[in-house]
Amino acid sequence: MNILFAGTPAFAVPALRAAAQHFSVAAVLTQPDKPQGRKHVPTPSPVKQAALSMGLPVLQPARLKDALSLLADVGADTMVTCAYGQILTAETLAMFANGVWNVHASLLPKFRGASPISAAILAGEKETGVTVMRTDVGLDTGDMFLKASLPVGAEDTCGTLSEKLAVLGAELLVEALARIERGDVVLEKQGDGTLCRKTARTQICFARPADEVSALVRALSPAPLAFAKAGELVLNCYNARVMPCPEGVPAGTVLAASPKEGLIVACARGAVRLFDLQPAGGKRMADTAFCNGAKLRKGDAFDQPAL
Repeated sequence: MNILFAGTPAFAVPALRAAAQHFSVAAVLTQPDKPQGRKHVPTPSPVKQAALSMGLPVLQPARLKDALSLLADVGADTMVTCAYGQILTAETLAMFANGVWNVHASLLPKFRGASPISAAILAGEKETGVTVMRTDVGLDTGDMFLKASLPVGAEDTCGTLSEKLAVLGAELLVEALARIERGDVVLEKQGDGTLCRKTARTQICFARPADEVSALVRALSPAPLAFAKAGELVLNCYNARVMPCPEGVPAGTVLAASPKEGLIVACARGAVRLFDLQPAGGKRMADTAFCNGAKLRKGDAFDQPAL
């Protein structure tokens, strides 16, 4: 088995390392370097950095459909994709004798699309996982091969859950490739699925129930982030925990803002503690450290966006 591995973000790095450890990876396909930072310095993807450290050839076509000859020259009989970031055409899928296989971070058919980990948190899922599927021309609609699941913790963010799923996906990929190599493959058709779209930076609306506010904060962390506003104060929020709230307190009211209790805000039902914060233009810190500055006091109120 000779593999062409396609992936881009940090989520795909454990899968690449696992594939290269157990099988022959002929080349790695990833997105072109992207400008980052204030100086817009071209920066390689995490997958490119990992591939180069492993001595693997790297391909970075801007448009995959215009680079079919480049893929053919690799001489791979199997392609693995993991959060690569480009749609594969029928011509690409037909190039690999052993098929094209995708490592997707959800229990398909739930949460097809660009942000399955965030979607699982937003939906309040208690369990999520990884699916290895045979890729077709649809968006995560191919036949399913293997699945593995894990629980979603009450304080899991998209970042922490992504790290766990990346490890799980790497383990599942090794099992899948071994079975593909043996010809031990039984596929299952997908039923009706749910589609998730790319997430965007969002202002917190405390007029929502506390569990929804907590889910929003965690689903958008560490990027693109949820934020709370109180006048000129803008707080980027990295994690939140559901707390009890006295009855009759208006949503958005600060229930606590002290180095001892942290920052707790009333919601439509319940309250949330915003315990991992970054004031706009400042450093990320614990809410207890932020409250030392006395920028907010008990009884203050956060602004509310339109529902």
